[in-house]
Amino acid sequence: MSEETGHVDTGTPSDAFVFFGATGDLAFKEIFPALYHLTRDGFDMPIIGVARSGNLDTLRERAKLSVDALGSSDPETVHRLVSRLRYVKGEIADADTYRRLRQVLDGSDHPLHYLAVPPSLFSDVVRHLGRSGCAQGARVIVEKPFGRDLASARLLNATLREVFPESAVFRIDHYLGKEPVRNLVYFRFANSFLEPIWNASHVASFEITMAEAFGVEERGAFYDEVGAIRDVIQNHLLQVATLIAMEPPSGRSPEALRNAKFKVLDSIRPVDPREVIRGQYRGYRDVTGVEAGSNVETFAALRLFIDTWRWDGVPFYIRTGKCLPLTMTEVIANLRRPPQGVFNEPTARANYLRFRLGPDIAIGLGTRVKRAGEPMRGKEAELTLADPKGTELPPYQRLIGDAAIGDQELFTRQDAVEAAWRVVDPILGGATPIYDYEPGTWGPDRASRLVLNRARWRVPHPKPGQRFANPTKPTKPTKPTKPTKAD
Repeated sequence: MSEETGHVDTGTPSDAFVFFGATGDLAFKEIFPALYHLTRDGFDMPIIGVARSGNLDTLRERAKLSVDALGSSDPETVHRLVSRLRYVKGEIADADTYRRLRQVLDGSDHPLHYLAVPPSLFSDVVRHLGRSGCAQGARVIVEKPFGRDLASARLLNATLREVFPESAVFRIDHYLGKEPVRNLVYFRFANSFLEPIWNASHVASFEITMAEAFGVEERGAFYDEVGAIRDVIQNHLLQVATLIAMEPPSGRSPEALRNAKFKVLDSIRPVDPREVIRGQYRGYRDVTGVEAGSNVETFAALRLFIDTWRWDGVPFYIRTGKCLPLTMTEVIANLRRPPQGVFNEPTARANYLRFRLGPDIAIGLGTRVKRAGEPMRGKEAELTLADPKGTELPPYQRLIGDAAIGDQELFTRQDAVEAAWRVVDPILGGATPIYDYEPGTWGPDRASRLVLNRARWRVPHPKPGQRFANPTKPTKPTKPTKPTKAD
């Protein structure tokens, strides 16, 4: 630990894990399973839950139920996990809660605090950790979203920096811990054949699609405060864009990778409201917790440009939505056509490189091959490398484990957070119209107008055995609702 700052040095392992919101959904679905796997792999420290209700017995029971939901578990590991649990009952805004936490932490010099609470409570928790002494020698994990816009992100950072140095702040975006997302970086820089064509001379455009075949379900109240742009574009999908667009990192250090990613984010033009289409699936306003006249988007498609030498003039198309035909995430690099049309097939599509990031994992090369027969006519064929689910670490297990040893590589730096908000700030709230779309379609038909040069979005294919959900004919463009003032 640094004598000057009183904060834990990078590489010094944490010796206690504290998670606020211990009785919430995030703790049940993600944190307890991650702690179980970490315990199995040697994670050995007190685990302290903080919440406003319940007691130690109910927390232990909830941990067991969470682990049981995994389908299989080792009784000895469950016993070790449960025996390490401690509990502090209290209100987030009550200073006495942190006084009791400080007592429970007695003997721990480097605790790791996880804020699994609503973002509106982050500042209260951080300030109380500082005033109570619980932040001394500590690290803190902050769950996304990191603010609601650029201004609020800066305010949150100012509060964090009052108590913690940047090296002790871990902004967790679980998407960055996914194995196929990490493979984007590896594939790009471990294969020399890709570099000569990975530029504006050979790539015509990129498409990044994150589709979900389900609606907002029971998360209506939460989602109506967030929307698709804040929920996944500002963080998950812009992060994916940085991985495919960044320059080679200067080395293997965490900061080298984070520097390369920031340079890309800082080069993205703020989105012009004319280059975004927002949509809302029919029936969204009937969901419990959603405002009757809600103008929140469940679908968003936008066009980005990155002002760098490598990507000058290359459009990056990003889209995401609820109630689409498939649940999948993929990246497609559309390559330029051959410079001379030896085989005159005007309707033929150009080659492409496809990365399927989930739920299945695959890399595909879209090619043209000759059809059988005498005429020189071709057809599309994809060369595919499929990787079935393996033994990769679940994202939360990887990220909590990394934070516990101070490894920042897969966490988001504050300057990158602010750069991402700067990109989407002009299109937040009701600044643009919203169009209805039918569940089971690929969003409002108007989204096709974003694609330049008379091209069109590629329709993702289901994985083997997967079907399109609720297939219906695309709806005609609907009259948009009137824009409201941006929030």
